Amino acid sequence: MSTPAASSAFDARPLIEPADRATVRAYVRDLRASGRAPASNIASRAVFAVLAVVAVLFVFGSTVIGVVGGMMTASGGGFSPFLIAPILVVIGVVAVLATALVRMFGARTGERWWRLDRFARANAMTWYPSVSNPPLPGMVFGIGHGRIASDVVRGERPRFVEFGNYMYRTGSGKNESTHRWGYVAVKLSTPLPNIVLDAVGNNSLFGSNLPAALDGSQRLSLEGDFDRTFTLYCPSGYEADALYLFTPDIMARFVDHAAALDIEIVDDWLFLYTPREASTLDPATWAWLFSVVAALLDKLAQWERWRDDRLAAPATGAAVPARDAAGSAALPFAAPAASLGPPPGVAPEGRRLRRRVPWAAIVVIGAALLLMLFGPLGVFASIIENLSN
Repeated sequence: MSTPAASSAFDARPLIEPADRATVRAYVRDLRASGRAPASNIASRAVFAVLAVVAVLFVFGSTVIGVVGGMMTASGGGFSPFLIAPILVVIGVVAVLATALVRMFGARTGERWWRLDRFARANAMTWYPSVSNPPLPGMVFGIGHGRIASDVVRGERPRFVEFGNYMYRTGSGKNESTHRWGYVAVKLSTPLPNIVLDAVGNNSLFGSNLPAALDGSQRLSLEGDFDRTFTLYCPSGYEADALYLFTPDIMARFVDHAAALDIEIVDDWLFLYTPREASTLDPATWAWLFSVVAALLDKLAQWERWRDDRLAAPATGAAVPARDAAGSAALPFAAPAASLGPPPGVAPEGRRLRRRVPWAAIVVIGAALLLMLFGPLGVFASIIENLSN
């Protein structure tokens, strides 16, 4: 992407300028003809229309049928063509409403696509309607089923950056839940230890909003206002490495620009997570996210100089001099391999944080199941009986 090097130097006009309906419809037709429009979006609108028709038919149709039946009873059971008219009126109204709903939601979706596509092009980026099962290593991407990223906006320069909205489902049937995240993914030039910054400001009454429960023994306290803004987790044994990566100036960047975001470093990626949409039609959100990325980009070079000493090659004693094609020594000396330093990478113990069992959630779910199976009185009686014994 050509910017976010400057926090506000982006063109937001495609997000807010007037949209011509004919132009948008032609754009959507071309998008579908090219195969880029996600079929799931089209299917969801069709399902919505069918459900709307069924609901309206059930509510109004049953009422009209009851009225018609009453009229027939009052008239002695005789049938008159005029009695069918109300039913035909209801069917016509339902058809018109369903068509209007499909067109309304379709028009809104098409205009959103048109605006985001033009916004991406205006800022030297590329927009994708959806990406199924995005191959990203962040903690939110490997959970559940039905995983899909939507409205993905990617830039390639000065480094790969991706903005998107992500959804996955857990459970099934009546117990199925849908989870939504906005994210920014920044590609790094070298792998780093798995470090998580859990933003304090977006946590709930029950604790962290992150989908993974991390072992509390991996918490690392840093100086200043940082601990009041973030809870930092790093792999055991990597405390000194985390201090190298999070120098005071970098901590200040995160506190000043990313306090509302959860952050994860994993492999050679930096992820920023938000519970709201990251790829949106709101220019203010884009200005904020661009400013966050811009504030971090010029500090990433410092991170990419980090090396894991655990990967250092052991000293082998005498060095073997380099030789040319003829086999003779090319230099009168050669440095020991160990002095060259460890290669880029992370030792196995630093690649992933340890997870913990969320006992509080298990206790709550277990209590709810007991209440469902035995009822409040049954649970209370069971407790009294156990105490008496």
